[in-house]
Amino acid sequence: MDIKLHKNDLPDDLKLGNLIAVDGEFMGLNVRRDPLCLIQVSSGKSDAHIVQLDRSDYKAPNLIKILSDEKITKIFHYGRADLAFIKFYLKTDTNNILDTKIASKLSRSYSDNHSLKTLIKEFIKIDVSKQFQSSDFGGELSQSQLKYCANDVIYLHKIHEELNKILIRENRLEIYKECLKFLKTRVDLDLALFKDDIWAH
Repeated sequence: MDIKLHKNDLPDDLKLGNLIAVDGEFMGLNVRRDPLCLIQVSSGKSDAHIVQLDRSDYKAPNLIKILSDEKITKIFHYGRADLAFIKFYLKTDTNNILDTKIASKLSRSYSDNHSLKTLIKEFIKIDVSKQFQSSDFGGELSQSQLKYCANDVIYLHKIHEELNKILIRENRLEIYKECLKFLKTRVDLDLALFKDDIWAH
């Protein structure tokens, strides 16, 4: 596993390709209270580039350019949270999104567990530790925290590929695509503080 920590932004000359995995780490789950601390990205080749953002101004032009680029596909796991924090702090929309949690809920109707840990265990055959899921990402990062962050992105390419096979086999690919179209709207509803299911009675 090749893990690199970058301060403030991705390097100018970094080439990650047109399909990347993305994840974020925050100080909590309240987007207006808890700052966005890290964004990690992977090209899918056992690499993880972890950006420790400058929280005084959140200037990260290289990262923002990649996130907003329509030609680069980004794989998230539960992108709803990450996209809200990215939009709120980095002031950009993330375009061209795939989401392994949505794909899992639509394809793996044989299970009620759609956590990333579960998906890694099922499709990668590795039991990863989530010990550092609720740790302080706002200061100096330990090697264990960096490894935890890397685990959140390096397996997403393979997991999405496997979920996609099931979606195709079960004729659920089109409804997955339609759900992805709604994801940005769901994020906008979250940021507007509409947390409830607006489709409910």
